[in-house]
Amino acid sequence: MSAFKLTYATMFDPPAELHTRFDEAIIQLKANLGREFGMHINGKDVFTDEKLNDYSPIDTEMKLAVMQKGNESHAQAAIEAARKAFPAWSRTPWQERLKLLRRATDLIDKRIFELSAAMALEVGKNRMEALGDVAETADLIRYACDQIEENNGFVVEMGKDPLVGYEARNVSKLHPYGVWLVISPFNFPFALTGGPTGAALAAGNTVIIKPATDTAWIVRLLMDCFVDAGIPDGVLNFVTGPGRTLGQALVDSPDIDGATFTGSLKVGMNIHRAFSSGKYVRPTILELGGKNPVIVSRNADLERAAIGIVRSAFGLQGQKCSAASRVIVEAPVYDDLVSRLKELTENLVIGDPTEKETYMGPVINESAYRDFQNFNEEISGTGATFITGGHVQVTGDYTKGYFCEPTLVTDLPLSHRLWQEEMFVPITTITKVDDLDTAMEIANNVDYGLTAGFYGSHNEADWFFDKIEAGVVYANRPQGASTGAWPGFQPFGGWKGSGSSGKNAGGHYYVQLYMHEQTQTLIK
Repeated sequence: MSAFKLTYATMFDPPAELHTRFDEAIIQLKANLGREFGMHINGKDVFTDEKLNDYSPIDTEMKLAVMQKGNESHAQAAIEAARKAFPAWSRTPWQERLKLLRRATDLIDKRIFELSAAMALEVGKNRMEALGDVAETADLIRYACDQIEENNGFVVEMGKDPLVGYEARNVSKLHPYGVWLVISPFNFPFALTGGPTGAALAAGNTVIIKPATDTAWIVRLLMDCFVDAGIPDGVLNFVTGPGRTLGQALVDSPDIDGATFTGSLKVGMNIHRAFSSGKYVRPTILELGGKNPVIVSRNADLERAAIGIVRSAFGLQGQKCSAASRVIVEAPVYDDLVSRLKELTENLVIGDPTEKETYMGPVINESAYRDFQNFNEEISGTGATFITGGHVQVTGDYTKGYFCEPTLVTDLPLSHRLWQEEMFVPITTITKVDDLDTAMEIANNVDYGLTAGFYGSHNEADWFFDKIEAGVVYANRPQGASTGAWPGFQPFGGWKGSGSSGKNAGGHYYVQLYMHEQTQTLIK
């Protein structure tokens, strides 16, 4: 297995050892479910009177863990701990900070099967996507560390002023902001917690992690990797509880110096407004979803297109901000492509995501389950055509979980809101166009601009790259039409309503977002 590099592009043909070790891990993990885990503030585990029982979306009677229901006082305690730890951590030589963070990535690698098994149970990811999430996290942290190292801690000698009789020394130096808040989503609870946390810590900030309630357990296991690596007390704090109380207290605090949030456009914009309404503007790094198009030309390799679209539409049950939710096809190949998509979709295995054969597990919770049903009911009322899917699974092995059929819809009017709004369930809409210019107009006519895919000739791909309004774009990729970015290969971030920074995670310009610049001039 040593020659195999796991990424979202390579996960479709892994070595047998990967499956064997995952099977061993899931057996061991299931024998020890239901333990209680504390919050972690100032180096100590903290427990509350009120608890949050964490159940699996695969089987809602399977208790995975007991977590803490933190409140505003716990938010304040975490802020105070991070504030107190900041001076020492920010002045720790960057080489020492990176040594500790790289030690954490080694622990993530060592524990990958245990962590991936927990993620499959808690999130509903199939085993390969769960393994990918964990492996990506280590690579995101490593990439941030590498950028700090390659740029000598971002200390740059500038030009000397042409002063007669004086010698000038000008230096540009990036400094950390202070206390950084990371609010992470359920769908990539490891990568979208660990990636920004690693970057913030590498830059010299102290950090408070607030995970989604649905995935607090797996994020606590990530926290343990940082703690066991030797990150000092107070430098990294972990709190759990409702967003409307504990989360809001963190966002409202003037003692938070910056924040990274991944989630819905509505919530992200509220955080942005809150951070802009204080005494001064504070940085917010926002990744706010997508309504990602795939354009298929009459010159496309339809086999590639069909495989790539299905993988991106229904991986993680469509609960990816990068999911292929809109497919726009030139008329001459429309019928052929739709037929291929139908066949591939109906062959997807739905079930327990810890099983090797399963591609689609459950959606994350009852709310998503109801959303799926409501969206399909709304679509039915328009006269649109269900090519396949449209129902929840309620019999046999599915009775205790939130299982939804992968759904392909045609003839939904382009004026309908579901061509514009992110659904975050396994529903993809398809439409036919006469030419690529019309396809591009439809593709760009949304508030989002995260990812996009294209299938066609090489010349057409160049046209696509030039015209599409999105931050991560793929052409002729069977591994995924709009999904599958990996740090160091495809930096991930969005345009328009999909992102705030204009810089992509896992790329050259990301870790600098966690620092501000000071220009130092010394005259001798």
